[in-house]
Amino acid sequence: MRIALDAMGGDYAPQEIVAGAVAYLRSGLSPVQITLVGDAERIERCLADQRAAALPLAVVHAADVVEMNESPAAALRKKRDASIRVAVRLVAAGQADAVVGAGNTGAVVASAKLELKSLPGIDRPGIAALIPGPLGATVLIDAGATVNCKPVHLLQFAKMGACYARNVLHRAHPMVGLLSVGEEDAKGTEVTREAFRLLRESPLHFYGNVEGRDFFSGKVDVIVCDGFVGNVALKVMEGMGHGIRMLFEHTANAKWWLRLLQGLIVRPVVGRVGRRMDYTRFGGAPLLGAAGTVICAHGNSRAATIANAIERAREAVAQQLNERITEALAQ
Repeated sequence: MRIALDAMGGDYAPQEIVAGAVAYLRSGLSPVQITLVGDAERIERCLADQRAAALPLAVVHAADVVEMNESPAAALRKKRDASIRVAVRLVAAGQADAVVGAGNTGAVVASAKLELKSLPGIDRPGIAALIPGPLGATVLIDAGATVNCKPVHLLQFAKMGACYARNVLHRAHPMVGLLSVGEEDAKGTEVTREAFRLLRESPLHFYGNVEGRDFFSGKVDVIVCDGFVGNVALKVMEGMGHGIRMLFEHTANAKWWLRLLQGLIVRPVVGRVGRRMDYTRFGGAPLLGAAGTVICAHGNSRAATIANAIERAREAVAQQLNERITEALAQ
C-alpha cells in the first residue's frame, strides 16, 4: 500500500510529520510505502536526522505550501504546486492509495475537490471524526468540510457516516441522529427540519434529533450536522480533557494529606479520562465523499498523531471504505 503524506502541512512541519512517518514504518504495523511531499531539501535533512535511509520512504518535491492563515481557494489558485495539492494529485494519478494532510483543512478539502472529484451520488464531502465515549466511539459528520449545507447534503452525510460506522466501528445497524437544539421534530432551523423529514423517509435507522449533551450518551452511532457546527463542537470536546485536568489542579485542597489522597486516587482517574478524550489517539478523520482516500489530521499534530493518521489511511484503504459507500448510496 502506498500513502502520500503532505510533509509541509501543520504547525510542526516538516520535522514532526517526517518523524511520524518514520515512527509508523519502524512500528511494523503494516507494510506501507510512504511518499513525503514538500520541500525536498528540508525533508531530506529531517530524514537524515531520523537515520531513515533503510525505510521504504520516497520524496516528491513541491515548491509551495498553503499556510494555515491563507484562504484555501485563493492560495490553491496561485500555488498549483502546493504540497497538499501535489500529494492529492498522486492519488488521482494512481501513484498513491491514500493521502494524509495535517495542514490547512480547507486546502485539503479543496485539493480533494479539484483533483479527485466526488463519489457518485455525493454533492459535498464530509469529515467523519470519531468522538470517544464511555460506550464506545460515535461518528460526527461533518466536522468541518462543508459549512453551508442543504438538507440533501445532511442526508448524504448520514448515509456515509452510517457506512463508516458499519465498516470501521463494526456497528451492524448504526443508529443516526440529527444534531439540533431540541429532540422534538419541530425544533431546529429550516434546513435541519427538512433534513429531519428526508432522514425519516430514508432506509437509515434514524433516531431523530439529538442535542449536544448526547455526544457521549451512546444513544446513536452517528451524529449529523453541518461543518460549521461540527467543527465548533469538535474543538470544544478536544479541550475537555485539558480543561478537566486544569480544573483539578485549580481546585486541589490546601491540606497536604488531602492533596496526597487526590494525587493517589483522583489524579489517575482524571488522567485516564483525559487520555480517553485525547483526539491524538485517532490521528485523523477521513474526508468521506471524495473519490479517493483522504485523511485530515489536526494542525498541531505531533509525530505520534501523524503515525496514527497514517494507520487511519491504511485502514480505510484496506476496508475499501469508498467502495462500501458507493454500494450503500446505490441501494
